[in-house]
Amino acid sequence: MSDIEKTLKVAAMGDLHVREDNAESYRELFGEISREADVLVLAGDLTDLGKPKEAELLAQDLKACSIPVVGVLGNHDYECGAHEEVAHILREAGMKLLDGQSVEIDGVGFVGVKGFAGGFGRRMLGYFGEPAMKQFVNETMNETLRLENAMRHVKAKRSVVILHYAPVVDTIESEPLEIYPFLGSSRLAETIDRFKVSAIVHGHAHRGRFEGRTPGGQPVYNVARHIEKPTGKSYAILEI
Repeated sequence: MSDIEKTLKVAAMGDLHVREDNAESYRELFGEISREADVLVLAGDLTDLGKPKEAELLAQDLKACSIPVVGVLGNHDYECGAHEEVAHILREAGMKLLDGQSVEIDGVGFVGVKGFAGGFGRRMLGYFGEPAMKQFVNETMNETLRLENAMRHVKAKRSVVILHYAPVVDTIESEPLEIYPFLGSSRLAETIDRFKVSAIVHGHAHRGRFEGRTPGGQPVYNVARHIEKPTGKSYAILEI
C-alpha cells in the first residue's frame, strides 16, 4: 500500500498550559499517544504564561513521544514576550512548530498558523474606525494571508490545518457570547474553504464543543484538552 492510500492516525490536543511548578506532567500521556497514533498535533497554548522554563518542561515530556509532533503556538505562549525563545526550545526538542509553514508526513500535509480573533459571520469586525481597531483587524487578515500562502505550497492530496483560534462558531458553543469575537474569526474559514482539506483542528475555547463544519462543509474539531471527545480522552484521534 502506498503512502497516499495509507490511513494516518492523528492524535490532536490543545491547551496544555504547562506551568512552571510542573503540577501536571504529560510524559505518560505522550507515551500512550505514541502507541495509539502516528502523529501528534498540538493546537497552541502549550505553555501557561509563555515562559522559557515552561517550554523546557514540555520539551522534557516530549522525550516520551516516539512519533512526529506538529503544532502551533497559542496566545498564552506570547504572554511574556518570549515566544521566539519558547519556539526555539520546542523546535530543539524535535517538534515541528509551524508559523505560516507546512510539513508533509507520510503523505499528509500539515499547515499551521496561530490565527487570531475578530468574530464570526455578519458580526465579524470590519476594517473601519480608529487606527487601533484597524490594527486589530489587520492582525487577523495577516494571519489568514499567511495561512493561504502556506496552503498553496502543500503538494499532498490530504491535509490537516492546525490553528489555535477557532475558524467557525460551531465549535465555540457554550462559551459566553460576550467573548465570541475574541475566540476566533470567520476569515480563517473563508481562507481554508478555498482549498480541499481533510480536517481542521483548533483549541482556545475550553467550553466549546468537539465538532463543527466550515461554510464549505469541511470538518472542524475543537481539540482543547478540556473538551469532551469521542475517545473519552483529553486528545482526539482523527483518521486522515
